Amino acid sequence: MTRDSIQDDLHQLINWSEKWQMPFNTTKCKVMHLGRNNSQFQYFMNNHALEAVAEEKDLGLYITNNLKPSRQCQHAYAKASRSLGLIARTISYKSSDVLLKLYMSLVRPHLEYCVSAWSPYYDKDKHLLERIQHRFTRMIPGMRHLPYEERLGKLGLWSLEERRNRADLLQVFKMFKGVSSIPFNQFFTFSNSTSTRGHSAKISKSRSSLDIRRFFFSERVVNRWNLLQQNDIESATLNSFKNRLQQRRKTEMGFFTD
Repeated sequence: MTRDSIQDDLHQLINWSEKWQMPFNTTKCKVMHLGRNNSQFQYFMNNHALEAVAEEKDLGLYITNNLKPSRQCQHAYAKASRSLGLIARTISYKSSDVLLKLYMSLVRPHLEYCVSAWSPYYDKDKHLLERIQHRFTRMIPGMRHLPYEERLGKLGLWSLEERRNRADLLQVFKMFKGVSSIPFNQFFTFSNSTSTRGHSAKISKSRSSLDIRRFFFSERVVNRWNLLQQNDIESATLNSFKNRLQQRRKTEMGFFTD
């Protein structure tokens, strides 16, 4: 799309808003330039030059002009850390049952909100998010000096990395079964492989030269989805599919880790 066509679209938006007497607050409208070869043209709305920004919040997610998830991870960590600190300061009866319910309802949602759209792929970002669950499990009486994996096992928790990869598979399953508003063929194409191993709904994987593409949802989930079995994808409901994934974790511990 050329600069002129984008600017023409902005003019049409202004005309539409004036016709329906719903004018834009152009001082709050901004533009973000994406790509290393972007010419970074200036755009106007109602003769007002739009401010160019490197970061913007949209629907609760922080998007940067390099499309990397690091800033979103930092914001998610900060919110979750504040919630965890509040629990530590205000809850005196620190039983595992009470703390676990508070963690799952008040802390973990900050770390997993729309995570399929911004799942981290740098180790530093993964470790940053995982630190929250490290801190929480150390709050449980009698578990402070146990290894992290042992704490997770006693509490029946998955690591956050495992939960993110599980969430990807759940999203693909919903799209595959047609219970998601997102069409399956908008992100995936079925593989033409004639191999009889695995299942009948394998997805083709494209070549990627950039990390942004390689770790995008429609690419990072392909290998793990293709490793499922026929019985897995034939699950009648989402809950039965979740149970199948739970069983797979018990028999293949590294399946949900990168």
